[in-house]
Amino acid sequence: MRRSRLVPMVALLVGGLVVGMWLGATAPSAQTPNATRVGFVDIQRVLARSAAGVAAREQLEKEKAAMQKQVDSQRAELEKMREDLEKKGQLLSADARREKQELLERKVRDARRLVDDLQNTLQKKEEAMLAKVLQDVSGLIQKLGKEKGYALVLERQRSSVLYASADVDLTDDIIHAYDDETKKGKK
Repeated sequence: MRRSRLVPMVALLVGGLVVGMWLGATAPSAQTPNATRVGFVDIQRVLARSAAGVAAREQLEKEKAAMQKQVDSQRAELEKMREDLEKKGQLLSADARREKQELLERKVRDARRLVDDLQNTLQKKEEAMLAKVLQDVSGLIQKLGKEKGYALVLERQRSSVLYASADVDLTDDIIHAYDDETKKGKK
């Protein structure tokens, strides 16, 4: 009789332990956080405010200014040719006027090609600068994300972050780390 009471009690106790262990495994514990930490970085702000980003922008602006001078000199030459054709065109023979007109049209096409080429060159240099900064910064983002316990770090613009608390914005930390790394690299 004693044995018949003991078996259901042991079964109830074992069942309780199993259910307790199962509930304990699925319920969040005090040691694991309830929410996964997610942060973001604004790469455009890193480009605009970091020392390396500012230096790269200044270099691009210098190159853009040099290209603009080239375009302006072409434009001035075209304007001079157009004025000459308008002023002296009436005095020239039909063949000479046609030749000058064709030369002007050819120069206009060349100038348009030059502008397109310069724009493409500038765009490629800007993309290369962005790629270099992204390459440099990606390692820093991973390092900082691990150190601060983030499970995920997003890029603010490309991931369409509509709202984010300021305490998950890692941008300033990345800028400081990037500036420090850039200074170390120059020494």
